[in-house]
Amino acid sequence: MKLMTALIIIAALFLAACSDPSEQGRELRVGLIAPVTGQIPEVGRSTVEAAKLAVEEINGRGGLIIDDEQYKVVLLIEDNRDNQEQTISAALELINQQNVSAIIGPQASRNAIPAARYVEYAQIPMITPWSTNPDTTRHKNWVYRAAFVDTFQGKLMAKFAYEQLGLRKAAVLYDISSEYNRNLAEVFSVAFKDLGGGIVAYELYTRDAPDFTEQLRRIQAAQPDVLFLPNYYNEVPVQARQARKMGITAQLLGSDTWTQILEDDRSAVDGAFFSTHYALDRADGVALNFRARYRQTYNREPNDVAALTYDAFGLLFEAAKRHGGVEPQGIRDALNTIDNFEGITGVIQFQGSGDPVKSAVLIEVKNGEFVFSKWVEP
Repeated sequence: MKLMTALIIIAALFLAACSDPSEQGRELRVGLIAPVTGQIPEVGRSTVEAAKLAVEEINGRGGLIIDDEQYKVVLLIEDNRDNQEQTISAALELINQQNVSAIIGPQASRNAIPAARYVEYAQIPMITPWSTNPDTTRHKNWVYRAAFVDTFQGKLMAKFAYEQLGLRKAAVLYDISSEYNRNLAEVFSVAFKDLGGGIVAYELYTRDAPDFTEQLRRIQAAQPDVLFLPNYYNEVPVQARQARKMGITAQLLGSDTWTQILEDDRSAVDGAFFSTHYALDRADGVALNFRARYRQTYNREPNDVAALTYDAFGLLFEAAKRHGGVEPQGIRDALNTIDNFEGITGVIQFQGSGDPVKSAVLIEVKNGEFVFSKWVEP
């Protein structure tokens, strides 16, 4: 009887282990670096929400199926506080202490660029959802992104201003201390001049001294017909209000960070256009299903950061399945083979680098709403 009881217990334990992949040690450990606190907390909130949704959906179905075996996805979240030093600490913690197979994030280019250097040295694949600066992936073999790059985005907005809106005199106000802002300002300016336009004012500031008064006075004196503001969502409404108050009537143009502008602040940029990754009012197919699940879970609409983060996890899961395991080297190699991945933000394919080939969306701000204007192909 004792022998029979022991056999029953052993069998029960074996069956339980078979039903729970984590008890057999089959895990895909994923690090997430997000600005939960700091200057762009809305980005952090959307990042964490989308990451949890992606992981909970997979685990709710029994885990990620890799070569007919179930792997539990373990999500390890680090708050980088939108700070470079904290970003590096977070990356080192995830790599050296948490033994992750891959890292999702960071989001802002000013944090993704330094993180990329460390993961490249450690040979851990990293997928940044939202970073658009070319330096994030340049000369890297382990770093990928789910977003388009600023070279594409900056040229897109310059061409739209010159050819579609017929504007000829542009002014630019940007944060020189941030890689994202600085690179976009440069790309836009060069492209606008190449088209035949003129840059009549090129003004800079830093996050540590966010007073735009003198810069806007010089912009006002230059009388531009377009003002490009490639800055973060927490700064743009202040800049736009102050510009209008000073009598600057130029057409406002922006970039993908504008998607995070809060509803109460959107009146400041009414009538403006900006480029981004995801059009909420044009969601269909997988994007429509994602929108419904996100709203049901969090009682709010997903923004571009959420959509891109969800896509980054989708790319990682697809790579692990293609590789047939969770080893970093295999995941990296499999990422290079991904083509025509149907994501929330469109079809994603990698062609010899960590930068995907994908389209952009042009959005117009109308009466406080972000309204789809057009798709722009690369």
